[in-house]
Amino acid sequence: MTTFIDSHAHLADPAFDTDRDAVIERARLTGAAAIVCIGESLAAARRASDVAAAHPGFVWYTAGVHPHDAADFSAERDVPEIREHVANGAVAIGECGLDYHYDHSPRQRQITAFSAQLAVAKELDRPVVVHTREAEADTLDMVREAAAAGVRGVLHCYTGSMGLAEVAIAGGWYVSFSGIVTFKKWTDEALLRLVPDDRLLVESDSPYLAPVPHRGKRNEPAWVSFTVARLAAVRGVEAAALGASTAANARKLFGLA
Repeated sequence: MTTFIDSHAHLADPAFDTDRDAVIERARLTGAAAIVCIGESLAAARRASDVAAAHPGFVWYTAGVHPHDAADFSAERDVPEIREHVANGAVAIGECGLDYHYDHSPRQRQITAFSAQLAVAKELDRPVVVHTREAEADTLDMVREAAAAGVRGVLHCYTGSMGLAEVAIAGGWYVSFSGIVTFKKWTDEALLRLVPDDRLLVESDSPYLAPVPHRGKRNEPAWVSFTVARLAAVRGVEAAALGASTAANARKLFGLA
């Protein structure tokens, strides 16, 4: 059995309300050593905190504001709550970042919210979980600047360019891949080989993006094993070795006990 850590799961999502404990138990039985439950909004972070409290030492959580919700971001209101979550055990800031594909929030508001959360990550010495979609230039500039200031983080569910990945890696950041890499439409194997062994993470992004052979179903952390297998095959290593190294990377980035 391959050991892994799911570095990005939305376990607090209502999609899991009827069987969350069973989902977590299936992850354990499939090889998960831990799950990072993402608080992509402060309401989600409150729920994620409860999930983590119910599964101490196995489920950890984060707190932040997604770019889709940046229009409603208020530094005066939201930053103190993020600080409070970190004081109460949140292991990272986010998911935050930039999304110019959907543009659910004005781009300048997204930049403002992302910048504020990068500043909190620096202040509190916590990593940042970054979502980026069709916002390469601005993400690259902001990641480069944050890394130079000592902020560390991860580009989650990465589907971007080699250039952005290289800038993140050069700044000491991590790159995480999801079940998307198992889809037939995924052809960028060079990107999967680009990320150094000590900067690579894996994730489910559940309940979204179920990997083949479960594509189209509600995703769950147990299925990260399929992503591990795909990455291992492309990189020419054993799945067990890749699972172990990515788990070690997740523990280092998020400071998991």
